Amino acid sequence: MKRPYIMFHMVSSINGKILTENWRHTNAWKSLAPCFEGIYESFGADGWICGRVTLEKDFSNESPELTEPDTAINRETFIGNEKATSLAIAIDTKGKLGWKDNEIQGDHIIEVLSENVSDAYLYYLQKKNISYLFAGKENIDFEYALEVLANSFQIKTLLLEGGGYLNGSMLNTGLIDEFSLLLAPIADALPGPTTFELGNYPKANSVWDLKLTSTQTLEGGTLWLRYKRN
Repeated sequence: MKRPYIMFHMVSSINGKILTENWRHTNAWKSLAPCFEGIYESFGADGWICGRVTLEKDFSNESPELTEPDTAINRETFIGNEKATSLAIAIDTKGKLGWKDNEIQGDHIIEVLSENVSDAYLYYLQKKNISYLFAGKENIDFEYALEVLANSFQIKTLLLEGGGYLNGSMLNTGLIDEFSLLLAPIADALPGPTTFELGNYPKANSVWDLKLTSTQTLEGGTLWLRYKRN
């Protein structure tokens, strides 16, 4: 199967928590935040991928205004910007995210949808020139989604940046090739997801051996750990 190379890239506390907004007052976060973007850029990836809950919290900035199209819309890939070279992949199974335009900080949005999304939502995305693809009738088939991203959008490398349930689903299906974890010197006892969650999803292969490829101590005591699958 032709698919992008997937690198998991996240920040977590020492106990695996990933909701960084809880940490903004800490010295560790003040040291880590300025260098995070530089590390992200160093990978030279074609784009990044996040789940609906994370995007809704951090980037989705309006409610979709839905109107019914005059004719039914076929369930086929729509490319809103053929010239885009930097991409933001949104896993939005039921079609709930709203956007002001078709970019997130310069990265063209591609929505990954199930086929039971309404015509009104597809019409909404088309009017905004937001790309989309279908990867399952009711739930997302991640392997198929990645295949379409490789073939239709020429994506070779993606950074997987959560949330926890998307990370867990990708791990569960064996689709993560490399792991980059910024382990912040923060202990977080607040409720919230960890780096990998599965919930009630069927468990296929949820435990993997990893090979440590590099370690680096950053300013403020954050450990940058990199692994590959054995």
